[in-house]
Amino acid sequence: MLNSAAAKSIGLLLGALVALAAFFASVMLGTTEIALSSLYGSFAHYDPTDIAHIILLTERLPRAVIAALVGASLAIAGALMQTMTRNPLASPGILGINAGAMFFVVVAVSLLPLHTPAHYVWAALLGALIAAILVVVLSRGRHGELSPLRVVLAGVAVTAMFVSFSQGLLVIDQQSFESVLYWLAGSVSGRDLSLVAPLLPLFGGALLLCALLIRHANALLLGDDMVTGLGMQATTIKLLLGLIVIVLAGSSVALAGMIGFVGLIVPHMARGIFGIDHRWLLPACALLGACLLLLADLGSRFLMPPQEIPVGVMTALIGTPFFIYLARRKMAGQ
Repeated sequence: MLNSAAAKSIGLLLGALVALAAFFASVMLGTTEIALSSLYGSFAHYDPTDIAHIILLTERLPRAVIAALVGASLAIAGALMQTMTRNPLASPGILGINAGAMFFVVVAVSLLPLHTPAHYVWAALLGALIAAILVVVLSRGRHGELSPLRVVLAGVAVTAMFVSFSQGLLVIDQQSFESVLYWLAGSVSGRDLSLVAPLLPLFGGALLLCALLIRHANALLLGDDMVTGLGMQATTIKLLLGLIVIVLAGSSVALAGMIGFVGLIVPHMARGIFGIDHRWLLPACALLGACLLLLADLGSRFLMPPQEIPVGVMTALIGTPFFIYLARRKMAGQ
């Protein structure tokens, strides 16, 4: 673990360089490799007849931008959830938030006349909110306390419920199934940057609120009494942090579908390097999350060429063993 502020600053700088390298690799590598000259030319002198320019600006660049944004958002959301619940197994995917967002997208497509990406965003946010409320209600004890074990069990139950509902609706409506198939698997391919524009205020607002609450998030690690000592109610702080998680996770699902385990893996990696202080932890999560999803998407292009594996499958392959390891370690420590 890095101990001094100088070492952590250097670590973040190195992380930014690695994330930038992963971004450029995502833009340039694939079934069709792109030369550096084409990368420069596509911005300086765009030629609509040049295949390389078309691939770069319509497929590779939007794909890399969305992968970086979604990876960073899910990682930050996972770190905040683990802080709020004091549960190392917490993440938007495991606690049902992603599944709730996905179910409401399916409802919007199958049962409502909502067929534009802007509509999907609001449907996903509503689903994430309802799933979060259900998990909190189901996991509360007799005196209102939240047990880490009950939170995980409630999250698993809510996830199973929403996934089952989604599958049931899609079996009934095959046409809707085809239109949301890539959301179910989790993918950043085939997206357009126009999808990102309406979400930028949401992402920006959530990250700004997150920055304002860093001191209180650190206090939560020491107990609710510390938050009260800073002049705010612990419940209020948890609600605000929960709102950030819902916005980040719901918007990510609206963009890329069901991508799991990023919010579980990355916070543990970041804590192992930068410690538990959220001033360093959250920026590290953003960089590592972006890097992980960019590299997972890059790997999905080469694992079974010429076909591409959805990036959600790649993160599941990485995350499932990690989740089992964490669960076994947590049970052994009890």
